[in-house]
Amino acid sequence: MSTTEDQRVAEVDPAANLAARRHRLEPGGAWVGPFAHLAAERARLGSLRWEHFEARQLGATLGAEISGIDLAVEPPHEVVAELRRALLDYKVLFFRDQPLTPERHVAFARRFGELEVHPFLPGAAGNPELVRFEKDAEVAGYENVWHHDVTWREHPSMGAVLHAVSVPAVGGDTHFADMYAVYEGLEPELRHELDGLSAVHDFMKAFGASVPPDRLEETRARYPEVVHPVVHTHPETGRRALYVNRVFTREIVGLDADASAALLDRLYREPDNLEYQVRFRWEDDSVAFWDNRAVQHYAASDYFPDSRIMERASIVGGRPA
Repeated sequence: MSTTEDQRVAEVDPAANLAARRHRLEPGGAWVGPFAHLAAERARLGSLRWEHFEARQLGATLGAEISGIDLAVEPPHEVVAELRRALLDYKVLFFRDQPLTPERHVAFARRFGELEVHPFLPGAAGNPELVRFEKDAEVAGYENVWHHDVTWREHPSMGAVLHAVSVPAVGGDTHFADMYAVYEGLEPELRHELDGLSAVHDFMKAFGASVPPDRLEETRARYPEVVHPVVHTHPETGRRALYVNRVFTREIVGLDADASAALLDRLYREPDNLEYQVRFRWEDDSVAFWDNRAVQHYAASDYFPDSRIMERASIVGGRPA
């Protein structure tokens, strides 16, 4: 009979020979191992200090909970400027206990730029700049897919401010993924392949069924298909980020249908890696402010049939380049 010691065939942790790099379990299998390329950004964010508020880092490379600011009060210019810098660093900012009226919500978001009016989503009463997401047993949540907002626009959102009006006790969290880190984590050969590629984005994928047939031609003329780079350069940070998503991207220009679908599916799955994500658990009157150019988001649809009411103000951005 063998002893316990006789059964052991390894003397060290099998990861000891892999160093700080990812490794395939088998040819074509899953990748495992540390996302070592996140270390420098994680350390940089951990070193940041702010004059007008406190920031608690939540994710490896994105997400910070901001305290010491009352969004219901008009912030002075220097606070808005510092929040803008923090947004560029953390990519998404979270605030607790912010009982915003619709008017204050709009006023705060407008400090960062012109606001959008969304043609395909219901607005809050009296406030066309606010989109209202009111989900319950009759209106289910279908936002549970990774996406940037409104990339079907020629000038997609710069960012968005989302306020939790009423949320369930459990469920309905929102996940955010760092699309800089996603791009930087791709194999060098794939990054090289993506350079110079562009993709078609189209509102019809998500909203086509909601447009009345007699208004389809008019709506298509107002919102034609647009072409954006597969990898864009953030206009303020200069960093490169993956910029395709399942909700609005239709095809890659210049590739046949099969090749385009295969490459897009490969890219769409990259934000699924938990190391790229931060998860925010909502409470009533929580607020999230994200940089739509740097992150994608995913609203977990795990609260049905409970009610979840959110309001969003989106800030107009530039054309991706």
